[in-house]
Amino acid sequence: MGIRIDHIGIAVNNLDSGSTFWRLLGLEQGDDELNEEQGVNIRFFGTEHGDDATRIELLSPTGQDTPIGRFLEKYGPGVQQIAFRVDDLESLLSKLKAEGVRLINETPTQGAHGSRIAFVHPSSTGGVLVELLEYD
Repeated sequence: MGIRIDHIGIAVNNLDSGSTFWRLLGLEQGDDELNEEQGVNIRFFGTEHGDDATRIELLSPTGQDTPIGRFLEKYGPGVQQIAFRVDDLESLLSKLKAEGVRLINETPTQGAHGSRIAFVHPSSTGGVLVELLEYD
C-alpha cells in the first residue's frame, strides 16, 4: 500500500495574515477553498505542482464552534495535523480499526480538492492528529 506525506496543516486565525511568511519564503499560493462540512477555509502553499509535491495547508475556521476554531482556542495558531496520501483509504481504515487504532472517522468524508479524508485520533499516534487522504 503506497503512502507519502501530502501536507502539513497549520491552524491560523486568518488566511491572509497567516500567509505572509509562506509568500516571503517563496512558496506558490493555490486557490482558496471552503469546506462547509468541516467549517474551515483552506489555502495551500507549495514549492511545485503535481502529485509528488508536499504542501503547507493553512486552515482558518468559519466559526468558533468548528474543529479548527476549537483547536485555535485551546492551543493557538500552529501545526494542527500531518496528512498522508494513501492508495486505498478504506482498506487502510479497516486495517487500523482491526488493530485497535482509534479513528475519528471510520468512513471517509469530503476533503479539499476533491479528496476523501479520515482522521486518526492523536491518542493512537503519540499525540499527533493524522489525516489520511485519497484522491479519486
